[in-house]
Amino acid sequence: MTGESGIYAIKLKGYLDDHWSEWFEDFAMVHDEGGNTILTGSISDQAALHGMLMRIRDLGLPLLAVERIEEDS
Repeated sequence: MTGESGIYAIKLKGYLDDHWSEWFEDFAMVHDEGGNTILTGSISDQAALHGMLMRIRDLGLPLLAVERIEEDS
């Protein structure tokens, strides 16, 4: 699994305004019924995934879930 790319859904607690989309430029940002934010996009490998998670941590955004939803072709 290491080194494989994929499409990921990253769920964050709370509603992120549209101005956050520039921080996550390659990810679609949607909101669920519970008022949480889901970022969906392609991540090239495990190192890139960890980089994204560190960015989320550094911004102080509460992480609820990370799910690989499909392989990137």
